[in-house]
Amino acid sequence: MNGEEVLLDDQKIPVRRVGSGRLRMVQFKLNGRMFEAIEQNREKPSRWGKLAREKHQVVQFRDVELHKYVAVSVDGEVREYGK
Repeated sequence: MNGEEVLLDDQKIPVRRVGSGRLRMVQFKLNGRMFEAIEQNREKPSRWGKLAREKHQVVQFRDVELHKYVAVSVDGEVREYGK
């Protein structure tokens, strides 16, 4: 998510900047559902924010329909919540 677009299943998806912190975000469809991949806010006091402050690339994945975070990626390693 460091560039202007990401490649997912041979599809180029633009990276947008959102919110007051201008965090990077990509919206994509997977298995018929819409998801958002959102860069972790370094200002947050959570463990994910701490990792982001330590220069790790932390991305949260949110199911758009359910309005729930479903996974996190730290330096490319994805971990699903609840599993």
